[in-house]
Amino acid sequence: MKTFPSPHRSRRTPLGTALTAVAVAACLLLAGCSGSEGAAAGDAKASGPGRLKVALVTHGAKDDAFWELVRKGAEAAAAKDGAELTYAGDPDPAGQAELVRDAVKDRVDGIALTLAKPEAMKGAIADARAAGIPIVGLNSGIDAWRSEGVLEYFGQDESVAGRAVGDKLNDLHAKHALCVIHERGNVALEARCAGVKKAFGGRTDLLYVDGTDMGAVTGAVAAQLRQDPSIDEVVTLGAQFALGAVKSVQQAGSRARVATFDLNTDLVRAVQDGDVQFAVDQQPYLQGYLAVDSLWLYRTNGNVSGGGTAPVLTGPAFVTKANITSVAKFAAGGTR
Repeated sequence: MKTFPSPHRSRRTPLGTALTAVAVAACLLLAGCSGSEGAAAGDAKASGPGRLKVALVTHGAKDDAFWELVRKGAEAAAAKDGAELTYAGDPDPAGQAELVRDAVKDRVDGIALTLAKPEAMKGAIADARAAGIPIVGLNSGIDAWRSEGVLEYFGQDESVAGRAVGDKLNDLHAKHALCVIHERGNVALEARCAGVKKAFGGRTDLLYVDGTDMGAVTGAVAAQLRQDPSIDEVVTLGAQFALGAVKSVQQAGSRARVATFDLNTDLVRAVQDGDVQFAVDQQPYLQGYLAVDSLWLYRTNGNVSGGGTAPVLTGPAFVTKANITSVAKFAAGGTR
């Protein structure tokens, strides 16, 4: 097990190493795990004959509930495919790039990664490609994956999702929206608010906050609501920030409503209780699952989803009080 010096990095953790005999037998019958080109003989012996080694590298912070959903989906795919999966995350782009280089040094058979800040990942992706390691993208970087030489992409078109939220606010007769960006420079987050602003017929203001400090986020939103009572809608870009915004509204004595992108278990309850109007679900569990499974399919059968030219979209889907019951049971199970 390998740890890293950065205090923001998640520990790289091997997943799916205790598969049952049934799963191993299924892998052998499918002949999908014959010949892991990137693994050394010692690694192959330790992890089973011809076991595929896959690295999932994200910009997610440690213990973030959203990234745990991505990780769970990836783990489920690895277990099904009989693959050995290692997960690592670092919100610092230089740190994330270094994690990709670590995966190259480990001679993995495939890398799934996010492209929240594509420029910072160019060198690491080039190193992986030079080593002959296939790469797929997920979650962030829908406008950059093809130019970076990534094989496939699984995620939500954030511009489309943002415009859908803008249209929804029009339907709700909102007049003044505050779109809260919790990580400056993250291309996916910027695209969401840009999409909202483009489609929404009312006024849209942007508020940049430090997403690593929830107390500061709550305080900043509350201060903005006090300063401008005309704000009647707060749009956040993550479930935990929506829950913080609910507190901000209460602290400011505002009548603003809260809407958000992304789900977690607590957010599901907030929608059920009417504290949050709606959430846009991009299905992070599905993103992790498809990314890992696609590498197995590419390695074992040469498949490339979307033909290498079109992304595979996992969202957007609106979750409201009207349909929350159908989602709640999956959220309770930790997969939505």
